[in-house]
Amino acid sequence: MSAVPVDEPQVTPRRVAAFMVMVFGMFMAILDIQIVSASLPEIQAGLGASSDEISWVQTAYLIAEVIMIPLSGLLGRMMSTRYLFAASAAGFTAASFLCATSSSINEMILWRALQGFLGGGMIPSVFAAAFTVFPPSKRNVVSPMIGLVATLAPTVGPTVGGYLSHAMSWHWLFLVNVPAGILVTIGVLTLVDFDKPDWSLFDRFDWLGLGALACFLGAMEYVLEEGPSNDWFDDRAVAILFVVMVVGGVTTFWRAFTRTDPVVDFSAFANTNFAVGSIFSFVMGIGLYGMTYLYPLYLSSIRGYDSLMIGETVFVSGLAMFFTAPLAGALASRIDLRVMLIFGFLCFGLSSWMLTGMTADWDFQELLVPQILRGMSLMICMVPINNLALGTLPPAKMKGASGLYNLTRNLGGAVGLAIINTVLTDRGALHAERLREALNWANPEALRQLALMEANLDAQGLNGSKAALAQMAGRVTEQATVMSFVDVFVLLTAVFVGLAVMALLMKPPPKGVKAPAH
Repeated sequence: MSAVPVDEPQVTPRRVAAFMVMVFGMFMAILDIQIVSASLPEIQAGLGASSDEISWVQTAYLIAEVIMIPLSGLLGRMMSTRYLFAASAAGFTAASFLCATSSSINEMILWRALQGFLGGGMIPSVFAAAFTVFPPSKRNVVSPMIGLVATLAPTVGPTVGGYLSHAMSWHWLFLVNVPAGILVTIGVLTLVDFDKPDWSLFDRFDWLGLGALACFLGAMEYVLEEGPSNDWFDDRAVAILFVVMVVGGVTTFWRAFTRTDPVVDFSAFANTNFAVGSIFSFVMGIGLYGMTYLYPLYLSSIRGYDSLMIGETVFVSGLAMFFTAPLAGALASRIDLRVMLIFGFLCFGLSSWMLTGMTADWDFQELLVPQILRGMSLMICMVPINNLALGTLPPAKMKGASGLYNLTRNLGGAVGLAIINTVLTDRGALHAERLREALNWANPEALRQLALMEANLDAQGLNGSKAALAQMAGRVTEQATVMSFVDVFVLLTAVFVGLAVMALLMKPPPKGVKAPAH
């Protein structure tokens, strides 16, 4: 019988309570990415913003968060988990209150950016704590918990936001964070004692590296967010920020590989499991954020649903995740994690493939099974990806690696949304052109449909011939949009089936063996 290592972390009630408080803080931070997505029209009306300005309520949060996530590794070592998490939670709470009291769109964008930046400090800390505070034998309990929060929060965000803005007002999207944030801050200061701060790191802090990282990730997020709707490099701001991104990226990597205490430590990528796990995390980001974006977009643009109806329809995925989390934890301790991964990826691919039969009449019933499959497969994938990517790293690398690992998921979401929006725009225009070519005066079915529309509209006392042509044009646009959605689902199916094959490259972490300390 093998001896238990002396440095095996002990699980105490205090540590469990501290971890639960941190998990709740992470849930708030991830939920707030998507909580405004279904309620942007209400915020736009409340602040008198233009349609171009209102999208920045979402974009500002994402840009700021994506800068903070990799930076949190160094800050965690410098400040300790306790002080970093408490400062992040307190600042996030204050920024939430300021968002609720904003009187102009510019104020809202500023406070949302601050909220995103501080919220980004909480997310990697939880992943790092899960793999350093708990022994490997407890990971199959802890990993489903953080996996559930990381996937459930963005999925139920539109639902929670829709209910809050309908039942009360859009201000409550932010005010709801205030009491919870205060409790998290007090809880972390009282309970967390995982590590000690190392303030000497501040003296060697790489300010140039921080500036380069902010330019690199901030510009990348902007280019990916705004590029698809602005014809990419035809837009001057996108072109300029692409150059900023390249220069910032080169400088970030140069500083990372030439300094002893860089802002971002890339050395974790030398671990094959972490590198492959990060690729999986990136693609999971595409699937997670892509589908969370596509379902509401279809329901609002094709079915005409409002935010509350959309929330009620997409809530199914969240329920499926919630009930699958304990099952995923139990499976992870009994079967090869690679088998779980392959099964999860294939189920996600199947859920995308089922949507390729979509028509403009699809409703809750038709979307039910694909949504359940998507929710289940996300949880079944997330647990083994977390365990395989972070389970074989030494504790000294964990904080920096956790930031990079979470960054890959967010960047996957940003890249995925950019690709999805580009495909929807380009393929939608192509399908519309092809349909218009087919709808000519020599097409008997088109003429028959037009005559039926004319007769129906004439009976309503309208100018039948003009209105029928407008109605036909509307049908063409709607059909072209649905066909472009189908193209995206085919693409996602191919990506996830390809990932199932790639899962064979992973090596399972050895059972009961602790990662080396160096």
